[in-house]
Amino acid sequence: MPRVLCVAALLGSLLVLHDGVAAFDRRHIRLVDGDGECSGRVEVLRHNQWGTVCDHGWDLREAQVVCLELGCGLAESALRGAAFGPGRGEIWPYHVQCTGHEAGLMRCAALLHSDPPCSHRNDAGVKCSGTPPMPTLYLLSPHTVFFAGEAVHFTCTVLLGHHLTDFHLYKHGVATPLVTQRVEHSQTRVELTLSDLETFHQGSYSCLYRIRGSSPAQLLTSPPSNSVNITVVELLTPQHWYNTSVEAPPGSVLWGHSFNITCSTQQHYPGGSFQLRLSRSNGTVRQSLPALTPSVTFTFPSAQSSDEGYYYCLYRVQMGGRTFVSRESQPLPISIRDPDPMLSPMLISWLVSGLTLLATLVVIVVVARLLCKKERKPSELERETRTCVDNTYVALSINKI
Repeated sequence: MPRVLCVAALLGSLLVLHDGVAAFDRRHIRLVDGDGECSGRVEVLRHNQWGTVCDHGWDLREAQVVCLELGCGLAESALRGAAFGPGRGEIWPYHVQCTGHEAGLMRCAALLHSDPPCSHRNDAGVKCSGTPPMPTLYLLSPHTVFFAGEAVHFTCTVLLGHHLTDFHLYKHGVATPLVTQRVEHSQTRVELTLSDLETFHQGSYSCLYRIRGSSPAQLLTSPPSNSVNITVVELLTPQHWYNTSVEAPPGSVLWGHSFNITCSTQQHYPGGSFQLRLSRSNGTVRQSLPALTPSVTFTFPSAQSSDEGYYYCLYRVQMGGRTFVSRESQPLPISIRDPDPMLSPMLISWLVSGLTLLATLVVIVVVARLLCKKERKPSELERETRTCVDNTYVALSINKI
């Protein structure tokens, strides 16, 4: 045990001793003889002198800690056998054992001695990404056009999952993320959802992630992902009105006269169309016109009784393989009237009804009078009896005289 403590004193950075393994404080670290600042032979500063690191047990976990500690993104490769040339000075530490989540290389456990011994032919090296790898963003839905109020689901993916803290979904032109999702250290894929879409959400999106550096306060941000565009369709309820001759009463069209119905919307999309629906007692009639402008007019050159009913207007558009339909407008009632009031169907109906009633009354009166006369007219027997009585009365009167 005294020998171990002596070795610990010589190393100058021993924190914990257990089973022949020591954990070290963070020391200065650098990369030498590589291509740029983020690749090269790993060297550490001890007793004001730079030394190399033994490559026994050296792999991506140790390389990852080094890259993050230096702010060089993620590790692309862990190099052994003095890949960047042999170094000078002391070789230390030996057989570093990192989990990949340490704040620095000197926070990793390491052996106090090397067996077999290390030489500068065993100097360890790393190649870092320089910046974290770019993530990939894609849509979970098969289409890119959505109705207002729907939800759109994105997935952001990165190949390496060390030290990840959170993912962010950005809309181009907006400084703050629209969606943020925290993740576990090893999670490499996350779903980012935009709910209750509005027209504001239409545009181009990308995602990025952050990884924790050598200290909890140090966060490295990845470059943005590829861009994904979405379109948000918001169809407002159309407005509609009609025009006809000035002689027609409100809500009416004179029979045989022309009239037109105009449908209009405040949201106009290429390839849209208006549909006019007529609901009448004997069925429904529909007709469509392309919406080359925000308003279209349906023309009726000669009003007929079949044109009477309730008219509704809606807007329809096909985008991205989907069909979007607005709500129908409020009903527009239109009645067809005859231009001559004396011959209007309603007046004729009233006249026919009045004449029928009058004829009925006349018939009733005639029949009643006939019945009364029949009751008052005496029969032949009654007339003879009365004649006989009258004659007798006359004869008697003569005899008395």
